[in-house]
Amino acid sequence: MALAKLDDYRQVVGDPEIEEMRAIARQLKGARMKHINSTSVGGGVAEILHRMVPLLNEMDILARWEVIKGGDDFFNITKAFHNALHGKPENITPEMFRVFIDYNRKNAEEMDFSQDDFVFIHDPQPICLIEKRAQSKAHWVWRCHIDISTPQSDLWEFLKNYVERYEGAVISSPSFSQKLSVPQFLIPPSIDPLADKNKELEPRFINSVFEKYGIDRKRPIVTQISRFDRLKDPVGLIKAFKMVNKKLDCQLVLAGGGATDDPEGLLVLEEVKAEAEGSPDIHILHLAPGADLEINALVRGSSIIVQNSIKEGFGLTVSEALWKGKAIISRPVGGITQQVLHDVTGLLVHSTEGLAYSIRYLLANPELASALGKTGKEFVRGNFLITRHLRRYMLVMLSTRFSGHKEICL
Repeated sequence: MALAKLDDYRQVVGDPEIEEMRAIARQLKGARMKHINSTSVGGGVAEILHRMVPLLNEMDILARWEVIKGGDDFFNITKAFHNALHGKPENITPEMFRVFIDYNRKNAEEMDFSQDDFVFIHDPQPICLIEKRAQSKAHWVWRCHIDISTPQSDLWEFLKNYVERYEGAVISSPSFSQKLSVPQFLIPPSIDPLADKNKELEPRFINSVFEKYGIDRKRPIVTQISRFDRLKDPVGLIKAFKMVNKKLDCQLVLAGGGATDDPEGLLVLEEVKAEAEGSPDIHILHLAPGADLEINALVRGSSIIVQNSIKEGFGLTVSEALWKGKAIISRPVGGITQQVLHDVTGLLVHSTEGLAYSIRYLLANPELASALGKTGKEFVRGNFLITRHLRRYMLVMLSTRFSGHKEICL
């Protein structure tokens, strides 16, 4: 499928927003921008960059995207870092720090920053690449997509020493802000409404996907789309569903894949299968990369969507569901609280029992579910689409080029 052009988004966001983006982009014409992260497949960061980089180039901002390399030891360490930044206690040893730095330096040796005007480093994995800043003329920005509101202190102090060498840090939620000596920019992530995962689908295709996986569309369907990650708490969702299923005939779909920088995914998948064993109404779908059309169909054909994360950087699956007009039930964690306004765009719960009650409540009140979904779609249109995201990134680029600010919310 050919990627959408900027003018294709006029039908979604209107002419004024597109013209404003083009006006901002003219101030950056010819600027060379590099994005660096740790995986090209799986997770929201890769999805955003796949769509964003071509749009930047269309606006004459010469954007490139590179992915750092690492062995199993590196990604096991970065997974531990990920958990520790979310507040889970981890034993982070000096040897782990050493290996982490060594891999960053090996990647730095293979990368050329001499021609770049702007460098955006995504998340902790490549954070030490900032050591190359002195050898470049670029403006360097650290883009943090994860929840760092309650990080493990020893790890945060280690990372903070690198963060403060950047010209600014981009965070996804006000609650993630830390005391830093550099400016912090508030920019939520985004979804692409014209991507395969979000575009409109023919009813015949939606039905074919449910038939493929043996899911009965005549009975209510509760779905969670996410990586198989303990922080998404799929096991807790299964427990809540079992409470619901005792009183209400319905089905649960847990669908998702993995990311190349997450070594725990297959282990968590086995834990999920063990919890679901013996229940024919629970469908666990481990989808291959690129199954975006199937994910789209699964959401559109479901009755309600759940995102049961106990920690979350932002949770793009929430905006993806709301964009399709689906009612969503989530926990009030991380960036989810920016998307789910209780009783307005969805329902927020605080326990497994609360989740079970809310699932029963929405399944029993489909008109309320529909109203929440309609409000949610318009909320996403105004706040969490890729056009708004691009506009804010360009403003950060202009801000760092003409620095002298303290702190700004874009």
